[in-house]
Amino acid sequence: MTKLTSLPERALELASAVGDNLRHAVPAVSQHAGKWLETGAKLGALKGGARIAGGFVRRNPVLIAAAVAGAGLLWYAAKRRARQAENGEGEAIEGQSRRIEARRAARASTPRRTTRHTPPS
Repeated sequence: MTKLTSLPERALELASAVGDNLRHAVPAVSQHAGKWLETGAKLGALKGGARIAGGFVRRNPVLIAAAVAGAGLLWYAAKRRARQAENGEGEAIEGQSRRIEARRAARASTPRRTTRHTPPS
């Protein structure tokens, strides 16, 4: 074996030995490494999503304006409903009721006068 072929193998062995020693020496590093990796993946996804969203906004500004207006209306309606619930508005009024039967009105003693329209002759 030449030194050129054994050099990459020796570098891999050395790198794995350093990694093992570091992992055993500082156990918290391996725990934080996973968190950092996860955070990096989230930031990458956020950056890609922002790029796509920017292109969509540039191509469809009317849809974005309508969506923002709709979200504002929903927010206002929710806020108003919460305020009404807080103030007690819109609730049923407690009270008493009774049923009243409908009756026919008594006839007047004098007959009604009706005017007839006579056609012109």
